[in-house]
Amino acid sequence: TAQVTDRKGALAAFKRCKRSLGRVQSVLTDSGYTGEPFAQGVKDILGEHVTVQIAKRSELHTFKVMPKRWVVERSFAWLDKNRRLWKNCERWLNTSLQFVHLAFLALLLRRS
Repeated sequence: TAQVTDRKGALAAFKRCKRSLGRVQSVLTDSGYTGEPFAQGVKDILGEHVTVQIAKRSELHTFKVMPKRWVVERSFAWLDKNRRLWKNCERWLNTSLQFVHLAFLALLLRRS
């Protein structure tokens, strides 16, 4: 909702999905997630071994690809190719999540 900041929402999502995030070693975020409280919250939830990396923008006013940002952008581009995901018409959030999983599974099957 609009009353929850992105940082608090991310921490809540990590708490909710903690069991399936056991092998996470690093969390890559943008500059909206800076600050020691967020990093410490991630470590409290996922473990002290997890590092939080902030992808920082270039100080120059020239175009430069941000480090590792392309991984996230590429994944969203792949999802955009699935017409079923363009509009969220599902009644339950879990159903939408399963369609995202199916889209990535179809991508992996095409590549193998």
